[in-house]
Amino acid sequence: MKILKLPLAVAALIALPAIGFAQDADVTPPNSEIGYILTTFMFLFAGVLVFWMAAGFTMLEVGLVRGKNVTMQLTKNMGLFSLAGIAYYAVGYNLMYPGDGWSINGILGAFSMTSLEPVGLADTETDLTYASVGSDYFFQLMFCAATASIVSGTMAERIKLWPFLIFVIILTAFIYPIQASWKWGGGFLQEMGFQDFAGSTVVHSVGGWAALVGALILGPRIGKYKGDRTIPMPGSNLPLATLGTFILWMGWFGFNGGSQLYMDTAANVADISRIFANTNAAAAGGAVAAMLLTQFLYKKPDLTMILNGALAGLVSITAEPLAPSLGLATLIGAAGGVIVVLVVPVLDKFKIDDVVGAIPVHLGAGIFGTLVVPLSNADASFFVQLKSIVIVGIFVTVVSTIVWLALKATVGIRVSEEDEINGLDMAELGMEAYPEFSKL
Repeated sequence: MKILKLPLAVAALIALPAIGFAQDADVTPPNSEIGYILTTFMFLFAGVLVFWMAAGFTMLEVGLVRGKNVTMQLTKNMGLFSLAGIAYYAVGYNLMYPGDGWSINGILGAFSMTSLEPVGLADTETDLTYASVGSDYFFQLMFCAATASIVSGTMAERIKLWPFLIFVIILTAFIYPIQASWKWGGGFLQEMGFQDFAGSTVVHSVGGWAALVGALILGPRIGKYKGDRTIPMPGSNLPLATLGTFILWMGWFGFNGGSQLYMDTAANVADISRIFANTNAAAAGGAVAAMLLTQFLYKKPDLTMILNGALAGLVSITAEPLAPSLGLATLIGAAGGVIVVLVVPVLDKFKIDDVVGAIPVHLGAGIFGTLVVPLSNADASFFVQLKSIVIVGIFVTVVSTIVWLALKATVGIRVSEEDEINGLDMAELGMEAYPEFSKL
């Protein structure tokens, strides 16, 4: 069959009506919607970056545990992220952001499941001054899941899977959202003037307190401490741990940048870029400080300390990533790196076994970062910052203690000595991450 070739001019004439119709269909959004669109997009993009941190936490943890426990860490991280998504939808989001529906004003939010706008915003009066509920929920969920990831690494290599996941449900459905509502939901800490831009206390110290309590109740790994000696238990894959750190570093741009909450003006966009720059500076400061300090103390740089130094720098700047200069942000991050190097041996002295160093990174640097906010933010009070840290710490510690002790008394939280020695991969899951290699 012959294919007829039309002259170019004829083809153009045929296409003219279609071009005209396309020009008539103006899909340019009205000015009143542009801010809503841009802020919604920012939440979605930043939320994806924070979601990527789940991979970072996972790779960091599996790199720092021994080979016989890698599959367990992979399973825990898949489980905790998925369960957080369900728990936060079912209970957590409206507990954290109750609006006018507080159960106890300023203290306890609303008990209801999350609902989104109808498809196409049909038959709704939408507040176009902020962003879509779906984007805000998605962004905030990523923060909630990150809190649970902090606990996972500390208690690695000796905790049972299902009791840990039960704790995750309680943490993400109740503990995290309730205390977060006190600040970000407009509760009493917000009324006090507490400043925590992206969650040095609200996210990181909460995970740190829960991890500390869990580690104390669970006890150290077999053979970790002999008398006054700490026995090194090297991780199985430092390249993966390093990859995880860089993924977390990348995800933190969404963590802090998205917490600007608006991308509807030139000023807000400029502030987001400032936050990105300060976040990066703090991470760099933390890594370099840890590198130099370990060289000074141990005569050789310690890679694991350098990785955690970068993360501590990120945690330290999270409470106020906007206001500092680049120089101050670097110094704040460097101080976080120093905290990690100094706190790790203190934990070992008290026989608190933190497999990945999450307690000094998220709790130690989280407290520090919250306390130094007044250095750059004139609206912050050191006394209010300290008081808020104590309030959140007491709440999380007490509730976590009750939950961990209840789990220990009922289903038990620790594997048997034999299972711990053989590795949790085979004992709990029946599969190995590296079946072609001998046990490490």
